[in-house]
Amino acid sequence: MSSSASPDAAAAAEYSTRGTFVRRVGVVLLLAFLSAAALAGGIAASVGPQALVDFILQREPTPDAAPAPEGAAPADEGHGAEEETAKTFAVMPFDEIIVNITSTTASGRRTTRFLKLNVALVYDDKAHDAGMIEERLLYMRDAFQDYLRLLTERDLQGSLGLTRLKAELLRRARAVSGSDAPREILIADLIIQ
Repeated sequence: MSSSASPDAAAAAEYSTRGTFVRRVGVVLLLAFLSAAALAGGIAASVGPQALVDFILQREPTPDAAPAPEGAAPADEGHGAEEETAKTFAVMPFDEIIVNITSTTASGRRTTRFLKLNVALVYDDKAHDAGMIEERLLYMRDAFQDYLRLLTERDLQGSLGLTRLKAELLRRARAVSGSDAPREILIADLIIQ
């Protein structure tokens, strides 16, 4: 009887080993499928479902019908209107601004650092109150310096810090000039010593 039990035990062990192997291969295949599905979902979410379908079918992307910004010329008028709109913006550079900002060392001690900033203001010179911008240049520079002195080194880190800085300077330029003619702040140099 021991000889008949031995082949059954060997067959059961082989079946158990084969079953374990099949289950492991099944789990690996399931994980691979789920990973591929997650990748496809991530790509579809990032580029949009229509762009993904266009890419798969090798078609030209369909342009999205986005509403034209207020005051912009319709798209079918040609490039002449775009060039005319682009010419209405003027750039006014500011003198170099140097202020002290606070910084925290690795040990937690507060220190001061120099911030050197070269900026320029882009504004719409065809706006009815654009003349106020040049008259208020010194006041804008003063408002910029007041804001910059309140900053810490941490406030200026990364792309988010630069975006916030530009937004705050633009907001102050619009407030001081009393108009919406200021359109953008361009940062030529930003150095922290």
